[in-house]
Amino acid sequence: MTTSATRRPASLQAKLIRVVLLTSLVSLLVALGAMIAYDLRTYHQSWLGDMTTQAELLGQTVAPALAFDDARVAGDNLALLRSRPQVRAAAVYNERGALFARYPAEAPATTLPTAAPPPGVRIERRELHVVAPVVSKGETLGTVYLRADYALYDHIASYAVIALAVLVAAMGVAWGLSRRLARVVTGPVLAVATTAREVVQKRDYSRRAQKMSDDEVGTLAESFNDMMAEIERRAKENEAALRAIAREVNDRREAQHEVMRLNERLEARVRERTAQLEASNRELAQATETAERANRAKSEFISSMSHELRTPLNAILGFGQLLATEGISLSATKRAEFTQHILKAGSHLLSLINEVLDLARIESANLMLSPEPVEVATLLKECHTMLEPAAAQRGLHMLLPFDATLTVVADRTRLKQVLLNLLSNAIKYNREQGAVVVECASFHSGTARIVVRDTGPGLRPDQVASLFQPFNRLGQEAGSVEGTGIGLVVTKRLVELMGGRIGVHSTPGVGSEFWIELQRSQDSPVTAETDRMPLLPRDALAMPHMPLLLYVEDNPANLRLVEEIVAFRGDLRMLSAPDAQLGIELARAHLPQIILMDIHLPGLSGHDARALLAADPVTRHIPVIAVTADAMPRARAQGLEAGFFQYLTKPIHVAKLNEAIDAALAASVEKSHPR
Repeated sequence: MTTSATRRPASLQAKLIRVVLLTSLVSLLVALGAMIAYDLRTYHQSWLGDMTTQAELLGQTVAPALAFDDARVAGDNLALLRSRPQVRAAAVYNERGALFARYPAEAPATTLPTAAPPPGVRIERRELHVVAPVVSKGETLGTVYLRADYALYDHIASYAVIALAVLVAAMGVAWGLSRRLARVVTGPVLAVATTAREVVQKRDYSRRAQKMSDDEVGTLAESFNDMMAEIERRAKENEAALRAIAREVNDRREAQHEVMRLNERLEARVRERTAQLEASNRELAQATETAERANRAKSEFISSMSHELRTPLNAILGFGQLLATEGISLSATKRAEFTQHILKAGSHLLSLINEVLDLARIESANLMLSPEPVEVATLLKECHTMLEPAAAQRGLHMLLPFDATLTVVADRTRLKQVLLNLLSNAIKYNREQGAVVVECASFHSGTARIVVRDTGPGLRPDQVASLFQPFNRLGQEAGSVEGTGIGLVVTKRLVELMGGRIGVHSTPGVGSEFWIELQRSQDSPVTAETDRMPLLPRDALAMPHMPLLLYVEDNPANLRLVEEIVAFRGDLRMLSAPDAQLGIELARAHLPQIILMDIHLPGLSGHDARALLAADPVTRHIPVIAVTADAMPRARAQGLEAGFFQYLTKPIHVAKLNEAIDAALAASVEKSHPR
């Protein structure tokens, strides 16, 4: 099969014939095109002139009929157009533009314009329309309208046929002449080409081309023969040189082979040593990564536990110090309130410790479970009672199926712990004024599903992938949300120990959905009583004539503790803010003499807030004391380097806090009244 890649190139003779034919074709096309265009233009102008003259003659003929309003005479004059079969229709319109007479007389009026068209000539659909005014003695009496065949397109078709016939005949004559001319011109050239081809094929440089003429082609043959003689001489010289080079190449090849053998041995040794080094590096990198990962996990665990344990300890020890301080008279209400804060903080501390212990017991397989039929609705009511205050504080709506008749096989205490963990997370990681929804469903496979859905910010796929890893805080910074970050790990392993499954579906910007599946039970459930912890109200304190202290803290218990410490001093009034942004606004508006600042705040951190206060000329003179549960030495050094006046850690030591406040007040007075 012949393709464009294997097709032989055209010969010189064929190229010459193509040039002649192409030149002849272009010349004929130009000549015929010019003649036809000229003839058609002449016909067009002649036909337009004829019809225009015909319309003017008709106008002169029907002028008397229009003047005397004699439509019959006008019709007779139009009937004379029968001698012009090219005219298809004609009409006469009076001076008002109304149809006066038409040709043919029996033609329907719809074939003619209903009113006199504007004067002029136009071509529409192979028809020529001519409109001329009828003027007599300088007065326009009406209009003459003619519609005739426009045969220009027929002429074009006739000329095209004639031109095609002429073109075919002329190209045939040109083809015959070009073939004969090509043989005369290309014969000597082809003879030289044939000799050259034979020289290439047979490598016989002694062959010579025959000279057939004394023109340029003869000169080409002589030059070709001279070139062949020179090539023959140099070929003999090259053969002798090549034999010498071949001997030298053989010698060098043998030496090169020896060098290559030595290089191969060396490369083999290098590859072996490189493989050993790479294996050692990989092992070292894996060991280093494992050590770093373990070190990071250890540091994160220590930092997280340090912060989470110190936060409730701060309230316990702080309020305990107030209760134990001699010389301070406390009312029964105050003592009950302080005791309540201590109990709440201790309960929270106990839950943190229990989470860590639960994880340790699960990991060591020492956790004992007691499976029994558990009514889900009863547990949900207990969880609702315990978590409703926290949800109400954030304006969250809790929708729980208290009328569900679902009973599952589980350890009642551990299932309650699982539900509390899921509902607590749904409250913590929800948006303000959002919702927490719980749904229950049964499956034919004998399992039941409990779904906890929130309207929070949702989780990205990478967060979902690492959600059930220890110390993962759902992408939150330490301190922004309470907890150790191991609650979901404990939840997952408790569900699995009870023979169930847990999963999550989350959409960023919409919310998250956690579900657990357990085995259904048909037996009667076991009920239990729930514990409630009362909440005590607290009163605000205001002393407008005292120096002002601003405390930026998001933990209510810690805030209440500092309020009481300030109240017992008796020489300060106090403002508070739950986040750094509001704290900055209050500092700019009220210019306090001292600021106490927590580090881990929702949104803007304490470090960022202190930097903004220092950058503002209005607030840069105010000493800022850090009060935080982050007690690591490195964090303390970084806080002092960042510009905090002092760095106090939680649990707060009342005496140290008072000393720091006194020092800050003295520094504030000194800046306000320099010597």
